[in-house]
Amino acid sequence: MVKIDLNSDLGESYGAWTMGDDKGVLGAVSSANIACGYHAGDPTVMHKTVSLCAEHGVAIGAHVSYPDLVGFGRRDIACSADEVYDYCVYQIGALDAFCRANGTALQHVKPHGAMYNRAAKDAALADAIARAVKDACGGEAILMGLANSEFERASERAGIRFAAEAFADRAYLSDGNLVPRSRPGAVIHDAQAAAERVVRMATEGKVASIEGDEILFRPHSICMHGDTAEAVEMARVTRGMLESAGVRIAPLREVV
Repeated sequence: MVKIDLNSDLGESYGAWTMGDDKGVLGAVSSANIACGYHAGDPTVMHKTVSLCAEHGVAIGAHVSYPDLVGFGRRDIACSADEVYDYCVYQIGALDAFCRANGTALQHVKPHGAMYNRAAKDAALADAIARAVKDACGGEAILMGLANSEFERASERAGIRFAAEAFADRAYLSDGNLVPRSRPGAVIHDAQAAAERVVRMATEGKVASIEGDEILFRPHSICMHGDTAEAVEMARVTRGMLESAGVRIAPLREVV
């Protein structure tokens, strides 16, 4: 039986500002990437989100980012590899402490936004993130990153497990990178269309690029973004269609 993880970016509220329906999304996913205060989230939100995940039996990951609350971590900030390493260790350590306080464990680490996009193509940054995951987690946590990217090679060099990720609601370029959000068609809003793409990724290892080419990869995890209006419906429809196709939904540690 084919197994696949469904992940979502959660805990992105902070202070008096609320983003997403975390409780609604948690009913459909098997892993959660929790913001660690750099692009979103705060200590109280981190604590509540970890508790919610533990309550729902959803595995937990640290969603690390550049320090960019104003830009939601989507601005490409010029940072050295050493700075990226330090940013990641800091955020992983904070979320790991909340996991321990709630009697659970940190399963994985996933970079967010601009850090994710740059490190997918920048070997030095990918190495810094992989080293941070290894050093902060004792080699136990999984690094999640874009399929067929520098993340995979960096994980191998660091001696840690890697999880190839694909996106339900993002369009792909023919080179395997995500279509920039500034371009029309970058984000898919139709839940049925997104779910059909995911089923094909899981069962055939293929997805069509925005240019019409076939991209070959078989992801370990599918990201269901939690900050869009259709997030809960998309996650529900996608899970249902995967299960109907004979795919078992499982947390990342059971897939990689």
